Amino acid sequence: MSRPAKLLRLPAVTAYLIAGIFIGPFCLGLLGIEGIGFSSIEEVAGLKIISDVALGFIAFSIGNEFRLSQLKKTGRQATIIGILQAVVTTLLVDAVLVTFAITTGKISVSVAIVLGAIASATAPAATLMVVKQYKAKGPLTDILLPVVALDDAVGLVIFAVSFGVAKALSVGGDISIASVVLNPLIEITASLLLGFIMGAIFNFTEKFFESNSKRLSISITFVLLTVALSMLDIPLGGGIHISFSSLLVCMMLGTVFCNLCDFSEELMERADRWTAPLFILFFVLSGAELDFSVFGSIYVIIVGVLYILSRSAGKYFGAYGSALISGTTPTIKKYLGVTLLPQAGVALGMSLQAEQVLGSDGLLIRNIILFSVLIYEIIGPTLTKIALTKAGDITPGAVSARVHNDEKKKHKA
Repeated sequence: MSRPAKLLRLPAVTAYLIAGIFIGPFCLGLLGIEGIGFSSIEEVAGLKIISDVALGFIAFSIGNEFRLSQLKKTGRQATIIGILQAVVTTLLVDAVLVTFAITTGKISVSVAIVLGAIASATAPAATLMVVKQYKAKGPLTDILLPVVALDDAVGLVIFAVSFGVAKALSVGGDISIASVVLNPLIEITASLLLGFIMGAIFNFTEKFFESNSKRLSISITFVLLTVALSMLDIPLGGGIHISFSSLLVCMMLGTVFCNLCDFSEELMERADRWTAPLFILFFVLSGAELDFSVFGSIYVIIVGVLYILSRSAGKYFGAYGSALISGTTPTIKKYLGVTLLPQAGVALGMSLQAEQVLGSDGLLIRNIILFSVLIYEIIGPTLTKIALTKAGDITPGAVSARVHNDEKKKHKA
């Protein structure tokens, strides 16, 4: 699938997603032939462990972008942009959908509030894959990856608060201020602490090995172990519990390791080569789990279109305004928002939580997010590629030269 995509100048990520759609339960799976495609969404969900592990390695790679030397240049700007654009996106989507809910009565205010919170999240996987495929380098790429990482941390807080309010409106009862405020703070703090501890142990362990193969094995083991530990959920009572975000934990693992270990950059490159097939599997499975039955409801499509348009506007103008405030270059102001459009794993996880708690409202949220993810994941990587190219971070000739130089280095080694 990646070969025809290359001819059409589409990112490989798009090809993997389309391959997943083909072998999914709504395409080849409909034939009912055993071994030809997935027969059901549940069958795809049975391979969730692959997606969990892949997201862990993706977050670990993004953590590598938080080197102190790099953060001195872009840290302040990335923090301002990462927080403000997420908040602006949520407020804009809330305003559009709450207005739609009040004027038409087709969706509840609870649905509108939760969708606004989910809108803040950006998919780091698709963005990272485009950056790696085209070997993007430049000011926009330097600020993009830290912003994507911060975006998900801010999104977790926004979602926790909005979801608490929506739950009280939809299910009834009082809003537990303690759980709404404390749970997201505990999750972020606990995730960063666990990631820091694992990163320190990881760095200490690597020092005992000099063989590249053993160092790579230890690296893979620590990412897998960290993903597993981040699945723990410890109830404390009163609706408060200690939980972890695997994305934040693995980002912190990568951040601590890359800043403590002298040979981390070389090891990260080796890990990237090992994880390439894993990332392909992740995107194929993401395509296979896209539920085309959502197109059966005209209201899902209408609300989905409103959600996509308002979220896109929020990301673009939120990034533009916050980039203006933080004093970035005109190129970053113009193109950063476009690179923040992809949405997948984190948003789907949030929508699943809504489905489990909010009943029929949660099911509607899930279907709308499935619809938007289908659109964003197919066109998002292409738009990211175009934005990075226009910004000068991707130049076709330079990509070929870098690949050639990389091959020469490998051959020399």
